[in-house]
Amino acid sequence: MKTEHTEDLKAFERLLGIIDDLREKCPWDSKQTFDSLRPLTIEETYELAEAILQRDYPNIAKEMGDVLMHLLFYAKMGNEVHRFSLADVCNRLCEKLIFRHPHIYGTTEASTPEAVEKNWEELKTREKGGNKTILSGVPKTLPSLIKAYRIQDKARNVGFDWEKREDVWEKVHEEISEVEAELTKQTTAQNNQNELESEFGDLLFAIVNAARLYGIDPDNALEHTNQKFIRRFTYIEQEAKKKGVHLKELSLEEMDHLWEEAKKEESHKQASEKD
Repeated sequence: MKTEHTEDLKAFERLLGIIDDLREKCPWDSKQTFDSLRPLTIEETYELAEAILQRDYPNIAKEMGDVLMHLLFYAKMGNEVHRFSLADVCNRLCEKLIFRHPHIYGTTEASTPEAVEKNWEELKTREKGGNKTILSGVPKTLPSLIKAYRIQDKARNVGFDWEKREDVWEKVHEEISEVEAELTKQTTAQNNQNELESEFGDLLFAIVNAARLYGIDPDNALEHTNQKFIRRFTYIEQEAKKKGVHLKELSLEEMDHLWEEAKKEESHKQASEKD
């Protein structure tokens, strides 16, 4: 059963009217261009991504609104220069979705998410204006960690992957050994930073591969660890402040002790939340 969209359409029409008003009457909004909005759009997208990681649903809705506002501004500006309209955007998207879902709008069979994804990638190389190669669909400006994951995932869709996921660990250990070997060279006066960087890159790529094979999004995993480190390090900083000392005045042993305290506090908090 399809969702009733009456209220959604009413709210969307109201929003379009406000966008028109802002573009016409607001000094700041009226002077914006594609280039001036681009960095702000990236910032808003990251704020949405952060809210999603935190499962902060009220904030997810808020940040979605900010991203949506930017998209509507691009459509408005596209219409102003007679390049495209919001209707063009929606219709092209509809046509693309119908073309890439032949298991719904055609006769193709795809009963699993994996089959749908494989069909999706194949169709992208066949459609007009689509990707010329399998990996050309990966945006060049993606952050490197996410890009590595997407490259590997797209290669997987055409069968280029490990036969058994356990085999990836041999590759990870191999890359660790190559990093260690290059570090040994560095200490014997063969200081080639480019080679060392290359070996670290291979190691990181292999670790991303391992995460993917075990169903872990490496970017999400790393960000959760980033947040965990920030919480614990901030605890050390706050405790030092309570003692009236600067963080630099603490010994490494003292900081390690406070780090362990922070870990215990987190464990107690998580346990109480479960109760």
